[in-house]
Amino acid sequence: PAGSDTPAPVAAPPAGHQWLYGSAEGRIVMVQEWNAVAGYVERMAAQRPNMSVVLAPGASAEAPEFLACGDKPLAAVFDADETLIWNLGSMAWHVRAGKEFDFPVWLDWERTGAGKAAPIPGALDALARIRAAGVEVIVNTNREAENAVGTAETLEAAGIGTFAHGSTLWLRGDAPGGSGKDGRRNAISDNYCVITLIGDQLGDIADIFNAKGLAPPQRKALSAAPAFDAMWGKGWFILPNPVYGPSIAGTMEDVFPPETYWEPSAGE
Repeated sequence: PAGSDTPAPVAAPPAGHQWLYGSAEGRIVMVQEWNAVAGYVERMAAQRPNMSVVLAPGASAEAPEFLACGDKPLAAVFDADETLIWNLGSMAWHVRAGKEFDFPVWLDWERTGAGKAAPIPGALDALARIRAAGVEVIVNTNREAENAVGTAETLEAAGIGTFAHGSTLWLRGDAPGGSGKDGRRNAISDNYCVITLIGDQLGDIADIFNAKGLAPPQRKALSAAPAFDAMWGKGWFILPNPVYGPSIAGTMEDVFPPETYWEPSAGE
């Protein structure tokens, strides 16, 4: 299979991997976040909201609109990778191989990684609370639809649960839009009132955050628009991922605004 050659050992993984997968601090942040997710879902399930947290087609920061719930059953929609599970087997292989990302190897991981991914700290307890509140757990991931069996096996082996493709498991290719998830979120919303969206990338919340041409400062400003800023921790949840994705971007000027530049005092 792809990547069958065993990579060589390395001295240490990159800093982002050390923090996310290996640190006590990373574990604590995840447990804190999952407790917040579970508590929010429990409160919303008891209140039975009229509106979901899925943006309606054409909605914007200036004109936010959310899909109505009606009498549909409640659901919480999760990304999978670095949201429900840590892909430890694949991540370690890439580090040992000295590769940023190898797509054929990743596809092999989607098919065969069951038992080598770990549940994110706090996730299993939170999922038990969410299910006990009568809320369906649905996974919406950019893993490939052709690898549905392997993805379901990986989730089940990690203790996340059993999922049915096209019902409680949605994958890239299941709706128009490619890697965009709005089409799948809308399809899920045909049958469920989605009261919570959880992921590690803004695209797990709404495709508007991944619009082409958005520089990191513009994307950051969009996330802070009043209509959207009110949603963080109140239906929209983002877990930290310093390892990969569109958040790992930005020039020096993007990250460090020139007006904040500083120099040591003379003679220091």
